[in-house]
Amino acid sequence: MAAPLPLLLTLGDACGIGPEILARLWQHEAPADALIVGDVGVMRATVARLGLGLAVAELTGPEALPRLPPRCLPVWQPEGLPAELAGLPLGRVDARAGAAAARCIEAAVGLIQSGRALAMVTAPIHKEALHAAGSPYPGHTEMLQALAGGVPVRMMLANEELRTVLVTIHCSLREAIDRVTREAVLETLLITHAALRRMGIAAPRIAVAGLNPHAGEGGLFGDEEIHHIAPAIADARALGLDATGPFAPDTVFMRARRGEFDVVVAMTHDHGLIPVKYLGVEQGVNVTLGLPFVRTSPDHGTAFDIAGRGIADPASLGAALAMARRLSVAAA
Repeated sequence: MAAPLPLLLTLGDACGIGPEILARLWQHEAPADALIVGDVGVMRATVARLGLGLAVAELTGPEALPRLPPRCLPVWQPEGLPAELAGLPLGRVDARAGAAAARCIEAAVGLIQSGRALAMVTAPIHKEALHAAGSPYPGHTEMLQALAGGVPVRMMLANEELRTVLVTIHCSLREAIDRVTREAVLETLLITHAALRRMGIAAPRIAVAGLNPHAGEGGLFGDEEIHHIAPAIADARALGLDATGPFAPDTVFMRARRGEFDVVVAMTHDHGLIPVKYLGVEQGVNVTLGLPFVRTSPDHGTAFDIAGRGIADPASLGAALAMARRLSVAAA
């Protein structure tokens, strides 16, 4: 009988805390169903610096995972990584780290698309390093969307108390306002509804946050709710979705946290992410909705300010791995 397909964890930016939280995760949990897609030298240097006493095994492929002994950190190193990654200074933007992070993401997606892995969890990347490496993508979400063939995707941030999904993500606030259209809001509602159903919620209750203060106050503070958001909600309800709003953005998240809704759809990046992150980044998980495979990530960045100090917390990465497991089972 074939072994279950493994979960993949990508290296992230080698100059940030990604390698450290990966090593700490194996120290605390030793997940037997997962492996790292990354640089073997970086992980060996990280384990040695932290004094973790873990062996780092270089795998020939995901199929070798079940044959590893206990207390062993498994790493599959894809071709094409820049040389000498383990010697890069920590806490600084470096194009080589950005290139390596992108290559690991591409390789992980390739393993999933070829049927050799189940899902992926991505350690944090640095957008400036990615740009310095020549990547055209502003972040994970856009890169994964392109690798999946351009399918419509949305970002969801979730913890045990609150879920939020965003209509717009990595762009200026001025541009985000222009992107809040009837079509974009409806597409977000449809993606959110389908994703939550796959997660086991039979009839998702979707609250829609407005864009403007007090959800526009009937047009006094802006008319995006009148011309775009409310019509999209009506379209969604006509299709059978339990979508309501638009609600004032400053109170709807409290209502969802109290159990009135299963998810809040927010119009902009900070509107949606601040409430979840305020509850604690250590348990927050980022999920990319709409992809043909499961992808999660921790709710924090590369933390260059503490890289190399040995104090990075792997809790959010562990939560992201647990979420990937649950979503993979639900999608099976």
